Amino acid sequence: MSADERADAHTSAADETPLRRAIATGRVHSAYLLAGPGPAPAAAALDFVRALVCVGDPPRPCESCTSCRRSAADRGEIALDGSGKKGPLYRHVGDHPDLLWLGRGQEDTRVRIAQVRALQAALHLRSYEGKWRAAVIEDAEWLNAEAQNALLRLLEEPPPQTVLVLVAASAAGLLATLRSRCQRVRFPIPDTSPWRSPDASDDARQLMGRIEQIGAASLPELLDWAEEYRGARADASRAVELLLEAGGFWLRERVRSAAREGKPGVDLRPALEAFAQLRAAR
Repeated sequence: MSADERADAHTSAADETPLRRAIATGRVHSAYLLAGPGPAPAAAALDFVRALVCVGDPPRPCESCTSCRRSAADRGEIALDGSGKKGPLYRHVGDHPDLLWLGRGQEDTRVRIAQVRALQAALHLRSYEGKWRAAVIEDAEWLNAEAQNALLRLLEEPPPQTVLVLVAASAAGLLATLRSRCQRVRFPIPDTSPWRSPDASDDARQLMGRIEQIGAASLPELLDWAEEYRGARADASRAVELLLEAGGFWLRERVRSAAREGKPGVDLRPALEAFAQLRAAR
């Protein structure tokens, strides 16, 4: 996430109360799940783990202590690789030894088990600075099945003074047992969709138009549409993310419209079924 994206994320309100309370009281849960659209959950996760290791005065992160300078958000991000052949399996936040960041690699469609295993090994080491060790798992909804099961074992027996923060656009793709081990922090859905904005690109408007028609599309038409997004697996993965984000806004528009109209006969099943088709592409 770029510095501009982090700044934009903090302009929108989010229910970060559990995170702020944990920092203020020192009563920190071993695992959190931050779920919601856009960059706000990842930005909140970054602030939270930096605040955990901050040694300055409140409010934390203070941005002036040694720890905050080491975890400075404007430091360059290292590209990850799920196989470890072209890049590291995880990276540090800034150059802070006790803050780890894990996510999909540049060419990966999933967060892989090799990354989770490497994270497990790192978290079982003692803290370098004698305080918390924390790891953020971005793109948590893209953890493959093996990685989720490995992560579950880590959550069941977390090392002392260790915090895991999962960041996901939607928690629906995570195992129920995994979700139950985490304290949930929900981020609000924007009232206005950027996909309907006057400033939306032609591609965005075209995409929303295509999603409008997905419920009535025949299988050959859906296959033709999928063909447009064929190519490198990483490119296909990014396309699916884009489709799911746009599809989520589209579905929420219909639910809110039905609620405003207050008509008991409004049938949302076609919209729900259409979105289910879209999720199946994942």
